Amino acid sequence: MARPITPIRNPDPQRRHPHGFLDFNDAQSNTNLIPKGTLAKVRLTIRPGGFDDASQGWTGGYATRGSTGAVYLNGEFTVTEGQYARRKIFTLIGLYSPKGPDWANMGRSMIRGMLNSARGISDKDQSPQAQAARRINGLGDLDGIEFLARIDVGTDASGDDKNEIRSAVTPDHRDYAQHMGLAAQPGYHPPAQPAQQQTVQQQPASLVPGRPSWAQ
Repeated sequence: MARPITPIRNPDPQRRHPHGFLDFNDAQSNTNLIPKGTLAKVRLTIRPGGFDDASQGWTGGYATRGSTGAVYLNGEFTVTEGQYARRKIFTLIGLYSPKGPDWANMGRSMIRGMLNSARGISDKDQSPQAQAARRINGLGDLDGIEFLARIDVGTDASGDDKNEIRSAVTPDHRDYAQHMGLAAQPGYHPPAQPAQQQTVQQQPASLVPGRPSWAQ
């Protein structure tokens, strides 16, 4: 004969549990989010999507094409050091959208910032060397790039909060050298503004086959 099921009684909301650990009303919510505005050095790993378009220079299978026709880089950003070391942040970098140029422009702006940050270039620097450092041979040059990012908070498809990376921090920022580990290096100086740069340009270094343009 089956035993009758005893209904669960609703506890008195004003009554505190005799064992404090078992009362979870005052426990902190585990959002597991890095605070918005945090600066952190990150490494980008591109999760290949297998989409190529040689006319755009998208080769090597790094790009992803979504069901809506949008093309993007599926970015996995790993914090390399500091309080949040080894934490991963997933963000898409737009390359194309059938809805218009805005998303691609945002993606290009982000990549420009990443290159500036990784190569130690002021965003205002328009010298030939700086312009060369902002060119890449292909999307594969971005795979493994390390730069200083500003962590943001957005929402996922379910409406839940999640960390995102929408911008890179360049040497113009006062905390750039500290976070990139340059402040302690002897002889380090922030990049000069364009008006302070020397007018005599150095001879370009000899090109080395197989190296990306920014490394020439």
